[in-house]
Amino acid sequence: MDERAEALEELYRERYPRFLNTLATVTRDWESAHDAVQETFARAYAQRKRWRQESSLETWVWRIALRTAVGFRGQIEHARLNGSFDPELVDADRDPALAEALRALPPKRRLVVFLRYFADLPYREIAQICGTSEGTVAATLAQAHAALHETMTKQEAT
Repeated sequence: MDERAEALEELYRERYPRFLNTLATVTRDWESAHDAVQETFARAYAQRKRWRQESSLETWVWRIALRTAVGFRGQIEHARLNGSFDPELVDADRDPALAEALRALPPKRRLVVFLRYFADLPYREIAQICGTSEGTVAATLAQAHAALHETMTKQEAT
């Protein structure tokens, strides 16, 4: 097995739960998310020689994963990462107030929130995945936090 194949296998073993949790927010279904993760790593393995090492292997796989998950939802396979994603909590009944607050965020903010808190990615990798700067990621998260706080506070008051 070549070095890239070994690195992909290690990434899969170490980060599978994070990929599953995050892709479930895109597919809105655990089974589809599992299939999307499997398909993601199969595609990454088949295309591993295309990874140019301009970003981390994980960032490269995340780009494949998000596009794959959108495809599993029946949307355009090669959707762009500029707000075409619409992640949501899979089990919205567990915390309906949070699910509603997250749905109120614009799609790009919601995507950044899910990449940060569900995928546990650092700002640098989120920036690379979304094709933006780390400063924009930080600003987007700050705006999302403020909006979530405001929405949650209003919900508690009623």
